[in-house]
Amino acid sequence: MKVLLRNPRREVDVVGPLRVGALLRHLDLNRESVLVIRGDTLVTEDALLDDTDLIEVRPVISGGAG
Repeated sequence: MKVLLRNPRREVDVVGPLRVGALLRHLDLNRESVLVIRGDTLVTEDALLDDTDLIEVRPVISGGAG
C-alpha cells in the first residue's frame, strides 16, 4: 500500500494486508498523535488495510480559543 505521511511529507510503500495499529507500530507512530485516512474515510485502529489502499497519515492538530 502507498502511505503518505505528513510533517515531514514523504511517501512509503508498505506490504499489506495490515491492521491500522500494526501499520502505525511499523512506522513508529503514536496512535493518539495521528489520523489515518483511507480515501476520504477516517479509519480506526482495527481496520484492515490492503495492498491496493492509498493511506494518508496526518498529525492531530489541536487548538482552541484563547
